[in-house]
Amino acid sequence: MIMKMITAKPYHIYLLLIGVLLFTVVACNNNNNKQPKDTAQQDTYYTCSMHPQIIEHGPGLCPICHMDLIQVHRNGNNAPGTLQLSREQEILANIQVDTVKEKNLGDETVLTGRLVTDEERISAISARISGRIDKLYFRNEGDFVQQGAPLYELYSEELNNAKQEYILALEKKEELGTATIDFTQLLESARHKLQLWGLSDKQINTLAKERKTSPLTTFYSPVSGYISTLATTEGSYIMEGGTLLRIADLSSIWAEAQLYAAQLPQVDLDGMAIVTVQGTTETVASGHIAFVNPELNTGTRLNLLRVKVNNTSGLLRPGTPVYVTLRQQPYKGISLPIDAVLRDSKGAAIWIKTAAGKYQHRMVKTGPETGRQITILSGLTAGEQVVTSGAYLLQSEYIFKHGSSAMTAHTH
Repeated sequence: MIMKMITAKPYHIYLLLIGVLLFTVVACNNNNNKQPKDTAQQDTYYTCSMHPQIIEHGPGLCPICHMDLIQVHRNGNNAPGTLQLSREQEILANIQVDTVKEKNLGDETVLTGRLVTDEERISAISARISGRIDKLYFRNEGDFVQQGAPLYELYSEELNNAKQEYILALEKKEELGTATIDFTQLLESARHKLQLWGLSDKQINTLAKERKTSPLTTFYSPVSGYISTLATTEGSYIMEGGTLLRIADLSSIWAEAQLYAAQLPQVDLDGMAIVTVQGTTETVASGHIAFVNPELNTGTRLNLLRVKVNNTSGLLRPGTPVYVTLRQQPYKGISLPIDAVLRDSKGAAIWIKTAAGKYQHRMVKTGPETGRQITILSGLTAGEQVVTSGAYLLQSEYIFKHGSSAMTAHTH
C-alpha cells in the first residue's frame, strides 16, 4: 500500500504543476485584455460640446443642457500646436477644409490707403520783411483762400520808409527830369525794393498815383487753396523769412498706399491706378502712379506707393480712406480666404488638417489682399489641406485645452 502511494505521488505532482501553469496563462491573458481597455479609458474623457467645463469618465448627458456627452482623446491634444477633435465637434464647429492649389494670381491688387495733400501744390507764405501782424483776414486752418484775397496787414516802419523813398524818387524825376541826375535808375531801384518786400505791381501803381504812405501794408494771396498751416496770430512780431501760413491747392491730390516688396515686380509702376472711396462701390477717380519709395518702412517692411489724382471737382479731401487698385502681371501662387488666416501681434497663422480629426497650427507669411482672398507667400504648399471655415473656433478650443494661444508654441 505504501509502495502504491509512493508510486502515485509523482503523478499528482505533475497534475498540480500543469494546473498552476494553466492558471498563470489565463491570468496573463486577462491582464493583457484589460490593459488596453484601462489605457483607453485613461486616454479619453467625455465632455459637452456646448459646455466644455463638464468632464466625465464615461458617456452620459450634460447636467446643464442634457445633450449627449462626446468622447475626446487626450493624447491628440498634448503636442504643442496640435489639436484633435471628434466628428461631433467638427460638425458643431462647422469645420471645413480645402486642398491647397496653385492658381493664377495678380490680375489686380487692392491696397488700403488714404488721400493726402499733394505736397508739390503747397505754397508757403513767408514774411518778406520784419514787422507786426496787425490784422489777419483768415484765422482757421481749412479756410479757403481765393487768389488775390487779402491775407494779413503788417505794421512796418522800414517798409513805410521804402514807400516814401519811391515817392520821393518819382517826384524828383518829374521835377528835374534827367537834367542833372538820371532819376530813372533810382526810381527803378526803389520800385524793385518794394517788389522784393512783397508789394504787387498794382499796389505800387496805386502808391504812385495817390502819393500817400502808411506803416500798415496789406499782403495778398498769390494762389488759391485751403490753409493747411497757420503759424501766426494777430499782434505777433514776425521776422523776415518766417513762414506765416501754408496754402494747399487741392485741384490735384495724392492717394498713398503701402505694398510688399515682393509685389513690386508684378506691378506696372508706370501704369494707372483706380482710387475708390472705402465704403462705396463708386469709382471716384483714376490716376498715374507717380512715385514708389525704394526704401522699406522700418516698422512695417512695406514700400510707399503714391498715385496722383486729378481733383478739379473738389470732391476728394485729404484724410479720406480709399482703396487703391493696381493692375498686375499674372503669376502662379497660393491664396486663401481671409477668414482662414489668423492674425495677431505675433504674425499670421493657419490650421492644417493632418489626418482625420487631427489639426496642426502653422505660421505663414502673408502677402497682398484681393477682395476676400489673401496671398500666402511662404509656409504652405500645394496639396495640403487647410481649414477655411472654423479656424477661430479651433484657436479657441486650443486655448481652452492648453491655456495659451497656439502661436506661443512657435519659435520665430
